[in-house]
Amino acid sequence: MRTFLVIIILLLIGVFPVNAQKVYKTSFKSEADKIIYVTEFKSEADIIVFDTKFKSEAKPYSGIWFWTTFKSEADWKVYFTKFKSEANLKVYFTKFKSEAGMK
Repeated sequence: MRTFLVIIILLLIGVFPVNAQKVYKTSFKSEADKIIYVTEFKSEADIIVFDTKFKSEAKPYSGIWFWTTFKSEADWKVYFTKFKSEANLKVYFTKFKSEAGMK
């Protein structure tokens, strides 16, 4: 039973950590840290994200992402997929900074 709990915890840690706030969009699925599916509905998302133009606003666990043009500067390299089944993170992009964060 204890082994089962450890496995579940490790899986959740691998799927849900959202400490990356500087993000780089890659064209190759093989080099991505996270494969993202963008949802149309907040209720389907694992995280609600607000895009900021200021690097200083992007804080760990805030859901506020800054898109960097340099791969080496990014906390996460992400690839956007059209298929929900392929994604390991479902994201809803909001226009309101106050809505950003984990669900």
